[in-house]
Amino acid sequence: MPLGTLDSTPPPFFRQGYSALSKLTFFSALALFLMVADARFELARPLRVVVATVLYPAQWLALRPVVWMQGGTQYFESLRLSQAREEAARRTLESQSRRANQVEQLALENSRLRQLLLLRDTLTTPSQAAQVLYDAADPYTRKVIIDRGQIEGVLAGSPVLDESGVLGQVTRVYPMISEVTLVTDREQAIPVLNTRTGARGVAFGDPALRANALELRYMAANADVQVGDLLTTSGVDGIYPAGLPVARVERIDRRVDSAFARIICQPVALVAGVSHVMVLKPLTAQVAPMPPVEAVPAPARKGGRK
Repeated sequence: MPLGTLDSTPPPFFRQGYSALSKLTFFSALALFLMVADARFELARPLRVVVATVLYPAQWLALRPVVWMQGGTQYFESLRLSQAREEAARRTLESQSRRANQVEQLALENSRLRQLLLLRDTLTTPSQAAQVLYDAADPYTRKVIIDRGQIEGVLAGSPVLDESGVLGQVTRVYPMISEVTLVTDREQAIPVLNTRTGARGVAFGDPALRANALELRYMAANADVQVGDLLTTSGVDGIYPAGLPVARVERIDRRVDSAFARIICQPVALVAGVSHVMVLKPLTAQVAPMPPVEAVPAPARKGGRK
């Protein structure tokens, strides 16, 4: 068969149908029509509802790992944040607790300082404020160290008071500090006056009796002394100004076998735990010295040599 007579058309088995351009045009027009129709008449809404309903279980299962991962991340993040907030709250609470304790302590110190200022206004003796640094190291004495010394003009024998009454007496003076012996020390004695009866006596410190106690010695067994009597400084020693509160009578033991009563007193000053005090100048430093005695010439003898 001649070559020119062969049919060049593909067999029916290999026919491709419409061309690609025709299909593109058709489906583009169809898509545009459907979009316009859905926008105007909402034709595809029922179809979308059906498809969303059918695909929801698959979507739920597919999103579970993501949700679990996000939930775990948020849990650990919230746990870390909660622990950090708890630690911050604990620190804040501790700081506020310390501040509250400091406020109470400062309020107490402020009250005592105000009472010291009121006491200072009632005194005519020169005075200066001081702060207690620490207690003396000797366990057998009742002494404290204050932050005033020779530089500030503190003298040995100066009376020391707190806001309630007589605390003790300066026994040693150094350039910047001083040693104060409390009224409860066994070596300390102070002349006192019973404000109810006007009777004078001497109060001795004796820590062997009881911690922070005084003993009013050499009082007759029948002396008019009652529990609760206030003892003040008598001023006869030339050191303490008269009228400063010292102690209150706490117990009286009248023994038949002794001519003297045993009278135990409680100091009115805060001998344990005092922080601020007032140092007075001793009365001996304010009293003018006695004028010198002039020698009187002896009278001339009669009939003596010329």
